[in-house]
Amino acid sequence: MRGTSQASHDAVIREFDPIVTAAGEDGLTIAEHLFVVVDALDSSGSLRRALTDPARPGKDKASLVKQLFGSLEPRAVDIVAAFAESRWSGEADLAESIEDAGEMALFAYSESQGTLSSVEEELFRVERLLVANRELLIAGSNRSATKEQRLQLLEDTLGGKLLPTTHALLARAVGVPRGRRLIPAINALLEQAAERRGRVVASVTASVELSAAQRERLAGILAKAYGREIKINVAVDPEVLGGIRVQVGSEVVDGTILSKLDDARRRLVG
Repeated sequence: MRGTSQASHDAVIREFDPIVTAAGEDGLTIAEHLFVVVDALDSSGSLRRALTDPARPGKDKASLVKQLFGSLEPRAVDIVAAFAESRWSGEADLAESIEDAGEMALFAYSESQGTLSSVEEELFRVERLLVANRELLIAGSNRSATKEQRLQLLEDTLGGKLLPTTHALLARAVGVPRGRRLIPAINALLEQAAERRGRVVASVTASVELSAAQRERLAGILAKAYGREIKINVAVDPEVLGGIRVQVGSEVVDGTILSKLDDARRRLVG
C-alpha cells in the first residue's frame, strides 16, 4: 500500500483491535462477515469505486456500507464503515485492509481461547508440509481449479486435524487467494500470529535439527539484535550442507556452507 492507504489501514486497525479483542467467541463470526464484504468488493468494480471515491463524503460511503451490509454482524459493519470513511490511494487497498481485519479477528478469537501458540505451530507445520510436497503445493495453488476443489483438497489433506482458527485462515488462503501465492500468504499469517504475541518470527533453515540449547541461544542472540522476543521456526534441509540460514522479515542472514560455496563459485567465475 502507498502512504495514504497505509495510514488509513493502520488507523482503523488500531481502532478495531480492542473491539475484536473483547469479542471473544464472536471473533469467528466477525471474521466470516468481514470476508463476505471482501468477496463482494472483489467481485464488483462499481462497489469498490463507490466506497473509495475521494470526491464522495465519508459519511455517505459509511451510510452505503450500512445499507448494503446491515444484516451482517454489527461490529463487522462498523469497521467496514470506518474503512469506507477513510481515504485510499487505490481501490484494491480497501478490500485488502478489510481482509487484514478479518485475519485479526481470527487471531483475536484464538487468543481468547488460549490457542494462539498452537495455531502458530500448526501454520508452520502446514507451511513445511507444502514446501516438502511440491505436488500438494501446486494442487493447493492451482488457480485453474475451482474454489470448491481447492477447499476439498484442504479437507482431504488436513480435515479434522486443525484448530478452527488455523482451518479458517488456511481455507481463506487456499480458497480465496486474492492474487497471493500460498507459501508467502502462510508466512504472512505466521508473522501476524507472532506479532499478536508480541514476538518476531525468525525462519531458520539448517542442515540438521537444532537442539533446544541451540534454539535458545539463537533466540537470545536475535532478541538482542531486534529488541523483541523472537519465535524460532526451524526447517531442516540437508541440501544446505552446514550452518544455518536465518530470515527475519525481509532480512536474511545466510551462513550456510552452500551459500559460501556459491559465493566462492561466483568469485571464481568473475
